[in-house]
Amino acid sequence: MANQSTLTEFLLMGFSDAHNMQILYFAMFLVIYLLALIGNFLLGIAVILNQHLHAPMYFFLANLSFCDVCLISTMIPKAMDICLRNNRRISYIGCVAQVFSVFTFLGSELSLLTVMAYDRYVAICHPLQYTLMMNWDACLQMAAASWISNLIHALLHTILTFRLNFCKSNRIEQFFCDVPPLQKISCTDTRINQILILVISIIVDSFCSGLIFISYGNIFLVVLKVPSVQGRYKAFSTCIPHLTVFSLFLISALFAYMRPQSLSSHTWDLLSAVIYTVFPPFLNPLIYSFRNKDIQKAVWRILKA
Repeated sequence: MANQSTLTEFLLMGFSDAHNMQILYFAMFLVIYLLALIGNFLLGIAVILNQHLHAPMYFFLANLSFCDVCLISTMIPKAMDICLRNNRRISYIGCVAQVFSVFTFLGSELSLLTVMAYDRYVAICHPLQYTLMMNWDACLQMAAASWISNLIHALLHTILTFRLNFCKSNRIEQFFCDVPPLQKISCTDTRINQILILVISIIVDSFCSGLIFISYGNIFLVVLKVPSVQGRYKAFSTCIPHLTVFSLFLISALFAYMRPQSLSSHTWDLLSAVIYTVFPPFLNPLIYSFRNKDIQKAVWRILKA
């Protein structure tokens, strides 16, 4: 990070200069941010206060809600400030913090979704061993491993990104500090960084995706053998929300980081970034609450109190 002495700030140029469009963006982000905060806080509080939800599945869901709140809070308040005051400046240290935070919470989201898939696999395919395999010590260790490994992963990418020299420009064509637009304004050769991101992404995404698909493949095979239609529906209803959230997150993240250069444009860059960073925290509480009656009942109790 030696170039910090010559470059003290960046300009986030993701939004239109038109005042009417900035107000529209501000209103849109404000609504999404408030709904995401309310949904995730209600989900987390429902899990904490409801004794019936003190189970591994809901423990990881509460971790996911916390991760979603942190992820969306990393970017949206600054984006709203840009739209409201037309102040596009972000300090060098602020940009470093955003890159580190985004990698930490995006990685933790993927890790937690993987652990949640394993939890459903054990619950449905090995129900008699569930309490033994998913005891609280195991759950705490898996959650801690998820957070710690992603902190290290984020630190690695942050160091690799900000060891680059940014002498071409300080204009980032995005609404937050992200690695691809930072690489575009670097005058240092970024091929090593790009290769490392590609290799790590392929390894991590393949590992997590593989575990999730294997887990759900086994789940579907077991569920299809259940003679009762009601039993099959109950088993599928606990899996569909998680599979939906995972699919949305993975497809949008892969499109943002690994799409071909022919699809790289300012509009696509902005749209893909919004999809994989803003939509999951906003949609996750809705998806899980919509399909889970236990969460619905717990949330209604909080709202009626």
